[in-house]
Amino acid sequence: MKTYQHFIAGEYVDPIGGKWIDSMDPYRGEVWARIPQGCARDVDRAVAVASLALREGPWATMSPSSRGKLMMKLADLIAANAQRLAEVEVRDNGKLLSEMLGQVNYNPEWWRYFGGLADKIQGAVVPIDKPNHFAFTRHEPVGVVAALTAWNSPLLFIAWKCAAALAAGCTVVVKPSEFASASTLEFAALTKEAGFPDGVFNVVTGYGQEAGSALVDHPGVAKITFTGSDSTGAKIYAQAARTLKRVSLELGGKSPNIVFEDCDLGAAASGAISGIFAATGQTCIAGSRLLVQNSIREEFSKRVAELGRSARKGDPMLADTNIGPVTTAPQYRKILDYMEIAKAEGARCILGGGAASDMPGGQFVEPTIFVDVRPDMRIAREEVFGPVLSIIGFDTEEEAVRLANDTIYGLAAGVWTKDMNRALRMTAALKAGTVWVNTYRAISYMMPFGGMKHSGIGRESGMEAIHEYLETKSVWISTAEGSPANPFVMR
Repeated sequence: MKTYQHFIAGEYVDPIGGKWIDSMDPYRGEVWARIPQGCARDVDRAVAVASLALREGPWATMSPSSRGKLMMKLADLIAANAQRLAEVEVRDNGKLLSEMLGQVNYNPEWWRYFGGLADKIQGAVVPIDKPNHFAFTRHEPVGVVAALTAWNSPLLFIAWKCAAALAAGCTVVVKPSEFASASTLEFAALTKEAGFPDGVFNVVTGYGQEAGSALVDHPGVAKITFTGSDSTGAKIYAQAARTLKRVSLELGGKSPNIVFEDCDLGAAASGAISGIFAATGQTCIAGSRLLVQNSIREEFSKRVAELGRSARKGDPMLADTNIGPVTTAPQYRKILDYMEIAKAEGARCILGGGAASDMPGGQFVEPTIFVDVRPDMRIAREEVFGPVLSIIGFDTEEEAVRLANDTIYGLAAGVWTKDMNRALRMTAALKAGTVWVNTYRAISYMMPFGGMKHSGIGRESGMEAIHEYLETKSVWISTAEGSPANPFVMR
C-alpha cells in the first residue's frame, strides 16, 4: 500500500494535521493507498507559495513562449508515463484501463495546444474617439486558480483546467476528489521534472468540506474552477460569491440521445450503448435519456437491449472488459436506489435492474434499460450517474425537441438522422452546450466544452477556455502637451 503526500512548492510534504484518508480499489473492494487529509493550514501553505510564484521569481517574469515550452515538455512526459498514470487511475476509480489509457494518451494534446496558445494572447489598440489619447488593452492572469476536480477522470480534468490556466500565466492549487487523488499526485511530479518553478502547480488532497471549502473561501484565490454535481456546484458558487471570486462550473447532465426513424439503426444503437454504458455511466455527458421515434421504438429498444446484454463485466484492467465497478460506495447505493424508484413509478425494466449478483466483491451494477418511461418520472429527470438508460418515445421532430429541452440541464445532446436539414434544425433548437450528430462522446482539445442551465458556467478546451483565466486591462495614454484648460472637466 502506498502512502501519498501533498505536493506543495515542488515538494511532497506530509499533511500538517498528520491525518490520511484510505483510498479504496473499487474492483477489489480493498484499501490500496492513503492520501493526505488536508486542512485549512495545508491550503494556506499551498496558496501562499502559489501567490508568491505569481508575484515573484521565474514564473512571474517568464515570457509566454517560455511558459509554452515548459508545457510542451510536460506533454512529452505525460506521453512517456501514460501506461503508469492510467493504471494508477484505474486502481483508484475502477474505470476501464482501455478508456483511461485512451484519455491519458490523448491528454498531452491539451498541453501542446495551450502551450502553443500561451504566446498568442494579444491585446488590441483601440481607435479611440478621444483626441490626444492612445488606448489599448492587455490581458493578464486572473491570479491563483483553485481547481476542484471530480473522481471519474482526474487527469483529463487537470488538462482541461490547468493547461489553460498555466498558459494564461496563472498558478494553480488542485484539490482532487478524495475518492480518486492518486493519479493527480503522481502527475504532480511530472510538472517538477518538466521544469515548472516551485509553487506554480500544487496539490492539496482531502475532504471537500475541509480542504475544498478552505480553498473556495481563501482570500488569496482569485478563481475557482470545479467539475462535479450541480448541487455541489451551486454551493461552491454561493460560497465563492461572498468573496467575489471568478467561477467556472462544469456540472451534471441528463442528456438526450435522439433517434429518428431515418437513421442508420446499427450506428445509432452503438451510439446509444456507448453513450450510457461506457464508463459504467459515470460521465457527465452520459446519454441517459434515449428518445426514439415511435415508429421504430419497439424494434430499436430490442436492438439496444441485445447490445447491452453482451457487455462483459469484470476486471477493469483487462482489455475485454466492457463494464467496470462503480467508483464509490455512495454512488453504488444511489444507482441501486434509482433503479427501485423507477420500478415503483411504473417504468418497465427490460435489461438489468439491480446489483450484479454474478460479480463477487466490488461494486458492480447491471447495465440497465427501462422502457415505458414517462417524462415526469424521476429516472427521466434526475442524474443517476450510472449505467441506467431510460427510453422515451416521440412522434414528431417538434415533440423530440420539447422532450429533449424539458430538463434543468443542458450539457450535451445526440441526434441520429440521415436528414442533414433536420440535423441542422435540431442543433439550433436543442439547449445544450454540445450537440453531436450521428456520433456521441466525441471530444477534442480544440472544441469548447461546457453546459447551459444547471449544467454549468463557462467553457473548457478550445480558444474560449483561456479567457476564463484572464483579466482584461484597459490602458489610456495622453499624448497632449500642457495642462488642461479646465482641470474640473473630464477630457
